[in-house]
Amino acid sequence: MLAETICSAASAAGLGIAAVTAYRKRFLAATRIAAYSLVPIGLVLTGVVQWVTDIAFKPSVWLGFGLLGVAWLLFITTRAVERRGGGTRKERKAAARAARDGAVEPAAPAPALGAGLPAVQPQQREKQPEQKAAANGSGDDFSDIEAILKKHGI
Repeated sequence: MLAETICSAASAAGLGIAAVTAYRKRFLAATRIAAYSLVPIGLVLTGVVQWVTDIAFKPSVWLGFGLLGVAWLLFITTRAVERRGGGTRKERKAAARAARDGAVEPAAPAPALGAGLPAVQPQQREKQPEQKAAANGSGDDFSDIEAILKKHGI
């Protein structure tokens, strides 16, 4: 009952301010003030104010909000632990079993550097920089850069 009275008084005061503003020939501002001042009385008449006061002043409602908050925190905590722990319980058990059995994932092949280039053996990798240096006369190979610059007309 007190909330409805306060809302009605606020609406009446707002309409009074809107009337004074309209008297000063500021009609657009007066219309906005009137619109804002009609909101509290509209909320009273629709029953929203009664619903909010029923929620705000009942301890059982606040207990319910508290329980919802605790549930939300538990969900967030379990998600964080699951992400940090490496997945579900089944996945962790499977990983532990694989580590215990000595199962090792095969090594990945070397990445392909080009479509038509042959695979380079580790012994040949060491010789390639020496071969390029001998062919070029210096250790730097700028042929790729020169080709790109020529392509762009530089």
